[in-house]
Amino acid sequence: MDARSLGPTRLACSARSIGAAWAIAGLGCSDTAAGTGGGTSITAGETSISSSSPDSSSTGTTTAAATASTSDGHDATGTTHGPIFDVGAVDDSGGSDTGTVVPSCKVGDDIDAAQPCVDVAPPDSFEPDVQWAWPGNNGELDVLGTPVVANLTDDNGDGEIDLCDIPDVVVIASTNTFGGGGHLYLLDGATGTEHLRIETPVQPILYPALGDLDGDGIAEIVAATPGDFGGGGFLLAFHADGSLLWQSPDGTQTSSFAISLADLDADGDVEIIFAGGVYDHTGHRLWTGGASYLNTAADLDDDGDLEVIMGGAAYQDDGAVMWSGFDTQGHPHVADLDQDGSPEVMFVSSSGITIVDANGVASVSNAASNLAQWRPAAVHDMDGDGAPEIAVGSSNTYSVLETNLVANWTAAVSDGSGYAAGTAFDFLGDAAAEAMYADETTLFIFDDSGTPLLTTPRSSWTQWENPIVVDVDNDGSAEIVVASNGGAAPPVQVIRDIEDRWIPARRIWNQHAYHVTNVREDGTIPTVQPKNWDTLNTFRTQAQIGAGGGVCMPEPRG
Repeated sequence: MDARSLGPTRLACSARSIGAAWAIAGLGCSDTAAGTGGGTSITAGETSISSSSPDSSSTGTTTAAATASTSDGHDATGTTHGPIFDVGAVDDSGGSDTGTVVPSCKVGDDIDAAQPCVDVAPPDSFEPDVQWAWPGNNGELDVLGTPVVANLTDDNGDGEIDLCDIPDVVVIASTNTFGGGGHLYLLDGATGTEHLRIETPVQPILYPALGDLDGDGIAEIVAATPGDFGGGGFLLAFHADGSLLWQSPDGTQTSSFAISLADLDADGDVEIIFAGGVYDHTGHRLWTGGASYLNTAADLDDDGDLEVIMGGAAYQDDGAVMWSGFDTQGHPHVADLDQDGSPEVMFVSSSGITIVDANGVASVSNAASNLAQWRPAAVHDMDGDGAPEIAVGSSNTYSVLETNLVANWTAAVSDGSGYAAGTAFDFLGDAAAEAMYADETTLFIFDDSGTPLLTTPRSSWTQWENPIVVDVDNDGSAEIVVASNGGAAPPVQVIRDIEDRWIPARRIWNQHAYHVTNVREDGTIPTVQPKNWDTLNTFRTQAQIGAGGGVCMPEPRG
C-alpha cells in the first residue's frame, strides 16, 4: 500500500503506519490516551485518527475508559461492555435465555490443553490506533525493560482482584541513570492512568516478573535493588498495593537482566531464578549456578520437576548440574524444534545459534556472521505449516528461520546497541503468526514473507525489552504494548486495531521467559508446569483465547 503520514512523522509501510509523535504523546492519538485534553485530529491519507475529550467515543468500536463492572460482564450502570473471557470450564447453565454464557472471574486449568481456535479476523485488520500513551512521571521517561501485565487492582469495586477487573501494566521507569535507581509504576491497562508509583528504588535495566509468591491468589511484583550496570544487588518483592513483601537477605552474585518464576520442585512454593542463582519464595538463596543474563525452566528429563537453564548449562531443581559446556552468555529457549515429542534447548548468543537436545547433545548450530550479536528469539508457527519457526534479530537484520536454521526471510533493522528480543502473534487467526520486532527507532509487524504490515515509531537504546501482545483492557481483542527510552517517543504505548478486530489473546505476560504454560491468567504459578511443547510449542509469544475462554491453537493451513 501507500505511505501514510500522521502528524510530523512520516513512515513508509505496506499497510498503515502510526505516527505517535512525541510532541502529542501526552495528549495521545485517540480519546483513550491518559491525560487527553481537547480535540486533536490527525489525518493520514484517507484515514483520520482523532482524539477528543475524555468523555467522547473512541475512533474504534470500543472505548478504553475504565468503567466499574460486575462479574456478569456489565458495568455499574448496567451497560454491556466487551467480552470478558473465562479461562476455566464454561458454566453453560448460566446466562440469558438467548444462550449467552455468564463468564467466570476465576481462573481454571487453561494451560493443560489447547482447543482448536475458531476466531478469524478480516485480512485487512491492520489499521492501527494508539489506544493510550503514558508520558512518564517525575522526570522518569526511560523504560529500559519490557512492561509486564497482570490483574493487580480491584477495578470494579467488588472487593476482589480477579479476571473481571482490568489488567494492569507494570513498568520500571528511570531518568537514564544506568547504574542508578528507577521506580515501578502500575498503569491501568485500558487508559494508561497511573494507579501508583512504588517509592522504593529498583534497578532500571531489568525485566521484572509477576507471580503469586505468598499464596493469596494475587500476583506479587519481583524486581531488584539498584546495582552495577545490568545487575541488581538484592531481590525485592512487592505486594500489588506497592507495599514491600521482602528484600532478599542474600545479594546476587552476577549481573542479570531478567527474573523468572517457577515451581521447580512441584511443592507448591515458587522459586525465583535470577543472576545465576535460585531463591525461594521468601528471597533466600537456595543455590548458585553459572553466570547468565537470561534464564528459563523446563522439565527436560520428564521427571515432573523443572530444570533451570542458564549460563550454557542445565541444572536439576536442587542445583546439581545436568549438563553444561555451551556459551555461558547464550540466551536459552525451550521448544520441540524437531517435532519428535521431546524438547530441545536453543541457545542464542554472539557465537550464533546452537540447538541442544534434552540430554545436552548439540544437534544443529549456525555461527553468527560478522560477529553479529544475536538477540533473544521467539518460537512460533509463522507460516501456518504446523511446525515451529524461529524469529531472531541481529545488529542489522531480523529473520524468520526454519529449525534447520535456514532463513525463510530476512528484513533490515537497526539494533546495534542492545539485546532487544522479538515476539509473534497470530493477529488474524489464519494459523500463521506475524513476527514482531522493535529496533532503535521502529516497531515492526511482518507478514509471513517478511513484508511489514505495520510500523510505528519508538525510540530505544535497545536494552532488554521487546514488544508484547496481551489483551490489556479485557475487551476480547489483542493489543500491543511497546516501551521506549531516550525521549523521542512515549515511555509506554498501547496499540490496537482501530476496530478491535485482532484475535483474542491472554490477559497476562509476566516475565521475559514467558511461554504461556509458565503462568495462569490470574498470576498464579502452576505447581506442575504443563509442557508447552506438547500443545502450543511456542516460546516468548502469546497464545490465542478460544470460544470457551481457554487457550486455543489454530489448525494448520491446508
